Amino acid sequence: MSLPALLAQHITRRPQRIALLQHVAEQGSITRAAKAAGISYKAAWDAIDELNNLAAQPLVERSTGGRGGGGARLSAEGERILRLYQRLQALQAEILESAEDSNDLALLGRLMLRTSARNQLQGRISGLRREGRHDRISLDLGGGLEIEALITRGSTERLELALGGTVVALLKAGWVQLLGPDELAAQGSNCLQAKVEELVGEQDGPVEVRLALGNGQTLCAFAEADWLAQYQVVPQSMMRVQFHPSFVLLGVPV
Repeated sequence: MSLPALLAQHITRRPQRIALLQHVAEQGSITRAAKAAGISYKAAWDAIDELNNLAAQPLVERSTGGRGGGGARLSAEGERILRLYQRLQALQAEILESAEDSNDLALLGRLMLRTSARNQLQGRISGLRREGRHDRISLDLGGGLEIEALITRGSTERLELALGGTVVALLKAGWVQLLGPDELAAQGSNCLQAKVEELVGEQDGPVEVRLALGNGQTLCAFAEADWLAQYQVVPQSMMRVQFHPSFVLLGVPV
């Protein structure tokens, strides 16, 4: 599938995200694109990270040293998605015009829910193993990365999960734990290698840590400033992160 159904739904109901891609293309900078879109720099990167994670390939490519806090441009895939969205807009207008009742639109809105989970990772089901009343689902994220989710048997059946199926793994930032070089990963937990992209927050409180995975997807976690200082964590630092499979929620396109 060249464009996952979930990404198509996401961009059609969140047109401001596509507007942000347009601003990136025009401005060549995340800082200036965020200003043009009327949002904060942090909100801009949250939006871009989410779109990049849902897409088959990154939509925005970032470079350092550009004007206004570093350069950014759309990838070839990002340009293609932007063109596709313009066509989707025309189709969407036709659909809205054909709605017989305003309640039809309200129903569609209820069926398309947003989520509070900061991390959304797309993957394919590479394994499905029963463990008592639960199922352990292995997800291939691409680039040689794999994680596991532990969900109830009923959830597996309700979502109609099967080998090869595409799913989105949802993971709250507070469930992602950073590991120091002398700390061991908990047995049974997912453990991934990541590179610190950015630290966002006050020095006397929890800091948001943006992490890049080897396959191009991103994760967000929180850590105390004292802990980060203790291990000298700065942008470009390589780290391990862990999270238990039971923390991984799964979603499928509807």
